[in-house]
Amino acid sequence: MVLSGTLGVFVIESGQSSFNVVFYRCVFGAVALAAYCLLRGFLTPHRFTRRTFALAALGGVCIVLNWVLLFSSYSRTSISVATVVYHTQPFYVVLLGLLLFKERLTRHQAGWILLAFAGVVLVADLASADGAGGGGYLLGVGQALLAALLYAFATVIAQHLRSVRPELTALVQVCVGIPLLLPFTALGESAGLGADWGWLVGLGVIHTCLLYILLYASYQKLPTARIAVLSFVYPAVAILVDLLVYGHRITALQALGIPLIVVAGLGVNLGWPLLPGTKRRTPPGDAPPALTRIGENR
Repeated sequence: MVLSGTLGVFVIESGQSSFNVVFYRCVFGAVALAAYCLLRGFLTPHRFTRRTFALAALGGVCIVLNWVLLFSSYSRTSISVATVVYHTQPFYVVLLGLLLFKERLTRHQAGWILLAFAGVVLVADLASADGAGGGGYLLGVGQALLAALLYAFATVIAQHLRSVRPELTALVQVCVGIPLLLPFTALGESAGLGADWGWLVGLGVIHTCLLYILLYASYQKLPTARIAVLSFVYPAVAILVDLLVYGHRITALQALGIPLIVVAGLGVNLGWPLLPGTKRRTPPGDAPPALTRIGENR
C-alpha cells in the first residue's frame, strides 16, 4: 500500500502522456512478470481454459483503461484528489453485484454508498473548481470516478478466475495492454527521455510486478478485515507524497470529505451497520475485499 501511494510521482515525473505511461508500464510489467512466472514455474501448467483466458483478457482491457483514466486525472486535479475519489471502487462493486447478479442491497450498504458519494462531492470541492482549473478539474474528477468503475468491472471478472494463479492473470492483463494502447502511444515522445526512463521502468517492475506479488502474497496471510483497513494506507501515503513532493494541500472542505469515504469504505467492506445498535452483517471471509482485489490500479 505504501508503494501504491508513490505511484503518482512516477507517473508525473516521467513527463509522458497517460497513454505512453500505461503502454510502457505494460511493456516493462509484462517482461518482469513473465520472468518471475518462468522462474517460479507458474507457466506450466497454466490452468487457463478458453473461457478463463477470455475473461482475463477482458479484465485486462478494464484494468489498462482504468490506468489511463486515473493517470490523466492526476494532471487535471492532483494526486491526492484523484486517489481519494478513485477509492469509491468498493461501492461500484456492490452496485454491479446488484445490477448484474441480482444481489441484495441492504439499507446499511445503501447508506454507506450515499455517505461515500457525499464525501466525493466534498473532496471534489466543486465550489472552488474554477480556481483549480474549471472544466478541466471537473473532467479529472470524472476520470477518477470512471477509472474506479472500470476497476470494479475488473474485480467482478476476477471473481471468476480463482482457478488461475493471480500472477498469470496479471501477466495476461498487461500483455493485452500492449497492442491495445500501441495505436494511441506516441513513441517518438519518449526518444529523448534519458534518465527519465527510470520512472517508466519503475512503474513496470516496482508498481506492477513487485506490487502484484506482494499484494497476492498478503491475501493468503491476512484476514479480510485487516486487508480492508490496511488498504487505506494507499490514499494516506498518496496525500502525504503529494504534499511533500508537489506542495499540494487539501482544503478544509476536502479534509471533511476524506474521512467520509474512508469510513464508508470500511463499512461496506466489513459489513458494519450504519447506525449503532443495529444488527451487523458478517463479511465474507473467503476473499479479499473489493477495495484491494486485483491491485488496481494500483
